[in-house]
Amino acid sequence: MEYKEIQKLNLWWLYILFGIQAIIILSITFLGDTGVSLEELKEIYYLPIVGVVLIFALAYFINQNYLSLFVNKDGITYKYWPFTRTKSIRWDEIDSAYLRKYDALGEYGGWGFRYRLWFKWSDKAFIFDGDSIGLQIVLKNNKKLLFSTTKSENFRQFLKVLKKDHHLLMIKTDV
Repeated sequence: MEYKEIQKLNLWWLYILFGIQAIIILSITFLGDTGVSLEELKEIYYLPIVGVVLIFALAYFINQNYLSLFVNKDGITYKYWPFTRTKSIRWDEIDSAYLRKYDALGEYGGWGFRYRLWFKWSDKAFIFDGDSIGLQIVLKNNKKLLFSTTKSENFRQFLKVLKKDHHLLMIKTDV
């Protein structure tokens, strides 16, 4: 029995913002009072065009990161590609685990891999698109991890069955 979820950031609006920026850069470069000719563009090594392409490459790279979350009877395994390697947390390392409602902007300042606001370095979160419900894990060393979920009701049912079948008392299903 295993719960699997893979989440990606859906930042379609990033392409729109970068597109507006690209239009501004290219229109200033080619249509301004001192528009650049092809010879001048070759002399500066196509720098404005390379800059615009790099901006879109950055947006593409940002949209390709994802979080893989696997929960089973042994513990929790997660990977935030390309920033972290696969990490596992055994159930005996966990003090409590429960689903809770969170405020991505108010508590963590946004989406993606975040630390809690006001320099609380022991409280990390992996927040992606979803219904603002996530798995809160409190480790025995008082560090906290929050994983967002897009299938909160399925996840809640899975945790109830996992707690019952494997007698995992650290899972709180009545929260």
